[in-house]
Amino acid sequence: MARRKLRPLDQPVKNRGSTIRVAMTYWVLKYSLGPFVRYFYRVRAEGVTNVPAAGPAILASNHVSFCDSVFLPYVLRRRVTFVAKAEYFEDRALGQIPISREGGSASERALDAARGVLDGGGLFGIYPEGTRSPDGRLYKGHTGVARLALQTGAPVLAVAMLGTREAQPIGQVVPNVFRPVTVRVSRAMDFSRYATRANDPLVLRQITDEIMFELRELSGQEYANRYCKRASDDALDSGEPARLRTAPALAVGA
Repeated sequence: MARRKLRPLDQPVKNRGSTIRVAMTYWVLKYSLGPFVRYFYRVRAEGVTNVPAAGPAILASNHVSFCDSVFLPYVLRRRVTFVAKAEYFEDRALGQIPISREGGSASERALDAARGVLDGGGLFGIYPEGTRSPDGRLYKGHTGVARLALQTGAPVLAVAMLGTREAQPIGQVVPNVFRPVTVRVSRAMDFSRYATRANDPLVLRQITDEIMFELRELSGQEYANRYCKRASDDALDSGEPARLRTAPALAVGA
């Protein structure tokens, strides 16, 4: 049975006028804040030309600071949409889809929202670690990013944010200014060859680890082989994400 195509959730339901208002507000805010970002920060963008000029794509980023979601849109020519906690963002015009933690599975509703953005040909930003790194290390990725890639056919680009943790450490409301920030984007990764195995946990894990491997290479972060928790844990296991090798590693019956 063909999957039902969802309405793009970066478009409000009510009417075309609301859709235009949201889009205009996003770009007005971006270009209004641009001069301030350029003045207060030395922002370097690497590999942003790898982001396709049109069509759906998933931007899978490491997450070390609240301001990651500010600097990534700043360096892109296209609008990028994230899923955010409803208590942080309530207006989609800011490039965030608010998801409440109440009433059902927040993760499933977040994935539904993401599919809507991608089905509409948009850019979707996701943090595979699930939350900000409490200590600057790169943590094990959740498989939602792999599910999105296989269900929508959208390519995945790894995005490394460097310097944002120093610009705004966790718990600090007012950012530090005049700090260097680098946004580094990988080439597109295409996992469509595994589309028929979109529900295979082994495939989902290996694709996610491939993305995290690329993030580690781009960011230079130390890798912690467990899911991220907000509290620091000095006893975290260390390891390396497994690079996705070749099709024989995913033999039938695996």
